[in-house]
Amino acid sequence: MSSGGKSAGKSAPAVASKGSSSRSAKAGLQFPVGRIHRLLRKGNYAHRVGSGAPVYLAAVLEYLAAEILELAGNAARDNKKSRIIPRHLQLAVRNDEELSKLLGSVTIAQGGVLPNIHQNLLPKKKKGVSESEA
Repeated sequence: MSSGGKSAGKSAPAVASKGSSSRSAKAGLQFPVGRIHRLLRKGNYAHRVGSGAPVYLAAVLEYLAAEILELAGNAARDNKKSRIIPRHLQLAVRNDEELSKLLGSVTIAQGGVLPNIHQNLLPKKKKGVSESEA
């Protein structure tokens, strides 16, 4: 008598059951494949949703999140901080050409702006001072 993949006994640990494993675990992902599948079905994007679509979408979202978090972590470390704040996310996204293009119309709350001083506003360099120092 087959029980459809889940063990009926509550005393057995969940790890020991060989039939039940999430689609996220099968795909080696951290993002929830089942939840994304449900949201795709519920969101009126199409009449039917294939079984591979939520896995692919979860993988893409996980990759983008990991990429942004890695760059934001580097920005936090550059500022000698151990916690990522929205400013670090803003610096990470805007300093990366591809992410800046992807998230060009996105406003990050409390992100601030990139430090930038126009070339005409900088003090003029004197030729005589630089030649005498060299």
